[in-house]
Amino acid sequence: MIDFIIKSTLSLSVLLAVYHLLLEKEKIHQFNRFYLLFSLVFSLSIPFITIEVIQESIRPLMGKTSIKPGEVTMAIIEDSINYWIISLWGIYAIVTSVLIIRFVRNIWKLTSRIKSNPVVDYKNSKLVLLKEKILPHTFLDTIFINETDYYNRKIEAELYTHELIHVTQKHTLDILCIELLKMLFWFNPVFIFYKKAIQLNHEFLADEKVVKSYNNVPFYQNLLLSVANANSSYYLASNLNYSITKKRLIMMTKTTSASRSMLKKLVLMPLFSALVFLVCAKTVAQEKKTETTIKSSTSITGMEKYFENTTFKIKDANGNNIAEKRFAQLTSEEMKNIPPPPPPVEVSTNKQEKGKQLDELKNAEGPEYVELTVNNSNTDTVYNVAETETKPTFPGGMNAFYQFVAENFKISEEATKMKLKGKVYLTFMIEKDGSLSEFRILRDMGYGTGEEAVRVLKLSPKWIPGTVHGEAARVMYSLPITIQSAP
Repeated sequence: MIDFIIKSTLSLSVLLAVYHLLLEKEKIHQFNRFYLLFSLVFSLSIPFITIEVIQESIRPLMGKTSIKPGEVTMAIIEDSINYWIISLWGIYAIVTSVLIIRFVRNIWKLTSRIKSNPVVDYKNSKLVLLKEKILPHTFLDTIFINETDYYNRKIEAELYTHELIHVTQKHTLDILCIELLKMLFWFNPVFIFYKKAIQLNHEFLADEKVVKSYNNVPFYQNLLLSVANANSSYYLASNLNYSITKKRLIMMTKTTSASRSMLKKLVLMPLFSALVFLVCAKTVAQEKKTETTIKSSTSITGMEKYFENTTFKIKDANGNNIAEKRFAQLTSEEMKNIPPPPPPVEVSTNKQEKGKQLDELKNAEGPEYVELTVNNSNTDTVYNVAETETKPTFPGGMNAFYQFVAENFKISEEATKMKLKGKVYLTFMIEKDGSLSEFRILRDMGYGTGEEAVRVLKLSPKWIPGTVHGEAARVMYSLPITIQSAP
């Protein structure tokens, strides 16, 4: 919401400033009407537009995930009541309701006058004759005038024409639109200035038509001055009594060349483009995949280099072939049975032969196949996640597990008051059938956070067990849980 308000207000302010600087004083009133209305629509839509600017960044391939095996970090956020936000929304609802009631009341007041007073058809409009002394004003297709002035023919033809332009060009719809926006965004004063600009432009449009129809500018100017002090009590109506009469009088005598108006219109195109880029552009880093050799946390040893291309055939105690692995896939137990590489040969003192022997040592490779016998009689061997062929996982994936814990984890009221933020570290066993056991709290933050984590894990459905040599195995799993208790 804050992002929407900031972006829309920025766009509204810039476009309104450009209007006052470049367009308001030019005699291009129809274009100005479109510009003001389009500025409202454009500015309220622009926060929902996102243009991604892709910035390529080079990052070496680190594997499918950056999370180390056996470690899962997740956040559990316990929502609590934020009375400050509720108060702000309450104030907004009250003020908006008052403004809506005021708006409906004025609509009702105008429609009641139409129903309770004489109505006369006049060209494409209706004249409502009122008893009180008022200045002619318009609402939708209705023109309100004084009954006595109407029958005594004291209302000049120019005034009828002026109000009729408001009717035929449907200026009331513009006023209703800006009023609705003012009710919804009453806290934003920029809409007040938009309403004033729209109303003044309506008067320019009506004045322009009157001047073209009667071609008597001095008489019409004197007529406006004679009625300028009258008051109108209807903020939804278009009327002659607009406060900035001086601007209207000056506008009647102005001329704008076609080239000047076209030049100013063309300036607006880069303006809207710049606003879109400024407000909507979002830089997105796109990783450029590069095949880069990444060393592990420990440098490659001579043994790893020697057996780099060797296939290890794993046999059980009965001599049955149970698996074939590369060096990096071997478990710590299997590595203990690897035969050591042959000792280095004596290097000759002859420089030429010495260089040749060193090259042979450097490029030495292990045998194509090596047989390893492992004792797997102990079916209850415990493995860590790194030693498994397939890792144990929660049904539906780890995202589903995160959701399960978040839904079931309850932070005590005392812990919430303390605004705890930190981690609970646990280990637990994932059995061959997928059940969880041997829960152990390594560190918690007190207030029952560790016990609550164990309680939630005991509620967990059975996991899909990890496998070693193609069979289900017992796997020790570690889990740090990040806890944040909302203020």
